[in-house]
Amino acid sequence: MPLYDFYCKSCNKTFELLAKVSSTPACPECGGEIEKQVSRIAPAGKTAGIVARARAQASKEGHFSNYSKAEKKGL
Repeated sequence: MPLYDFYCKSCNKTFELLAKVSSTPACPECGGEIEKQVSRIAPAGKTAGIVARARAQASKEGHFSNYSKAEKKGL
């Protein structure tokens, strides 16, 4: 199930929900009617930095399970 952004018309709140494409959930705050919003995409260049930091942390902790065989050769 994908994560969607929603906007509640009743209480004027924006939030994320994990929901089926075919479902129409109610607002978790007031139970009011909600609209599916266009989600923001990750800014360009941010993902590579996040992956690099996660891999550096994994390396410090001594596990390399998230590396490919080619990447492990260079370590």
